[in-house]
Amino acid sequence: MMKFSAQQIATILNGSIEGNPAVEVTDFSKIEEGKPGSLTFLANQKYEPFIYTTQADIVLVNNDFVPTAPIQATLIKVQNAYASLATLLNMVEQSKTKKSGIDSTAFIAASATVGENCYVGNRAYIGEHTVIGKNCLIYPHVYIGDHVTVGDSAIIYPHATVYDDCVIGTRCILQAGAVIGSDGFGFAPDGGEYTKIPQLGNVILEDEVEIGANTTIDRAVMGSTVIRRGVKLDNLIMIAHNVEVGEHTVMAAQTGIAGSTKIGRNCMFGGQVGLVGHLKIGDEVKLGAQSGVLRNIEKPGAYMGTPAPQPLREHYKTIALINKLPEMAQKIQQLQKEIDELTKKQKNV
Repeated sequence: MMKFSAQQIATILNGSIEGNPAVEVTDFSKIEEGKPGSLTFLANQKYEPFIYTTQADIVLVNNDFVPTAPIQATLIKVQNAYASLATLLNMVEQSKTKKSGIDSTAFIAASATVGENCYVGNRAYIGEHTVIGKNCLIYPHVYIGDHVTVGDSAIIYPHATVYDDCVIGTRCILQAGAVIGSDGFGFAPDGGEYTKIPQLGNVILEDEVEIGANTTIDRAVMGSTVIRRGVKLDNLIMIAHNVEVGEHTVMAAQTGIAGSTKIGRNCMFGGQVGLVGHLKIGDEVKLGAQSGVLRNIEKPGAYMGTPAPQPLREHYKTIALINKLPEMAQKIQQLQKEIDELTKKQKNV
């Protein structure tokens, strides 16, 4: 990291300073492991105790933060500490020297087009009639099939695979091992056997989509599997054929979406969420980790549970009741015993 003063950082982030504006940092650190010469942040209040002991010289905090004890570090108050940290990290990332040039071992088909200022690494493969935009980074051992379009400033990390006919938008990022356009799971029962159904469609990633490591997105049977603008998918996610994921939706690791399900805008799915096929999930739906969804969810809000998600508060109430079941069972047994004794007494009267 380059050296920055608190004043320079506050100017970049449009923040206000409490402390020494001349203090300088050259690194980042976690607040609980803060060290001299580093910048850290406080966004989650459960980490607040560390701000009073951290050795970091600068701490990004939200505008509404009010300390309850003396703080040694210089504070920079911003609207959103976490987003501001991301801004700084992006600046540092962009300042790094970018790889350039086409490696002599890379294969680029004669009919393919590679834009200006691209990097194509060792043993990367670019197929027939494929078009790669400007300023792209294609790392070693990437496979890009025939008739693929890759937009400007895309980054495709080692061992990612893009099958024929797929479309990758501008500024997309495919992490290592991602697979875009593999066959959907389509088989027709036939006399106790299964006949493969050809998957003739493709996958479209719109602009600024990020696909995590070893995440797979199947091509459509017909038409397209579509991942809309700004979607962020974690590692080890499975998106089946003909799924559509709405703009700026995010999903955590090990989520699985079955075929032809349509997911709205600005949704948030926790880890290991599973959706059956042919569902419709509305905009701004949040699903807690390990939720299993068997029905449409049209109303925005937070849901959790299996098999059919409940509104989050109802789910927590249910969990609370489940934890009380042993105690409730004892009470029921005691009440039943008392009822039996009363019934016996009445019969003897």
